[in-house]
Amino acid sequence: MNIWKSQSTPLKMRILKSCIFPVATYGCETWTLTKKDVEKIDAFEMKCYRKILRIPWTARRPNQSILQELGMKERQLLKNIKQLKLKYFGHVVRHNNLEKLRLEGAVEGRRGRGRPRRRWTQDISDWLGFSVREASILAQDRDCFRLAVWEATSYKDRHEEEEISFFKLDEYGSPCVHSACW
Repeated sequence: MNIWKSQSTPLKMRILKSCIFPVATYGCETWTLTKKDVEKIDAFEMKCYRKILRIPWTARRPNQSILQELGMKERQLLKNIKQLKLKYFGHVVRHNNLEKLRLEGAVEGRRGRGRPRRRWTQDISDWLGFSVREASILAQDRDCFRLAVWEATSYKDRHEEEEISFFKLDEYGSPCVHSACW
């Protein structure tokens, strides 16, 4: 019996999340994501969902209706990549090792001509809303950093008027979630 031709959508989703997505995102902690990469990741995820529901690419159905049919609020693949990358950043920053030295190091001399390439740390600062130095300080406290990762990757309704942030800056300019600092 061919699993992909059966009617069991939950089984197909479990196989997708346990076998296909991990292979597709292997090593994603080290990727530098550009807008084009994000679009390709989103397109791949939606293609997988359409295959599961057996909807051809010629059918003019919006992605939101496919997600609703699967009982999902948002796409999951990019969210998982963000979580893995942010967790890896926290792990690297908390330990004194070669990766931390590489992350914080600078190359001497003049840079080449043209526009600079997007850096790995730019994703971190864009997603967390802090500079890399502030995120490094925040990562020293695991509980605070877990909360920051959760906030950066959680589902935010587009219709919400105001964004609620759990983080304030303390007197040293470092991000802090403890109510004593507010």
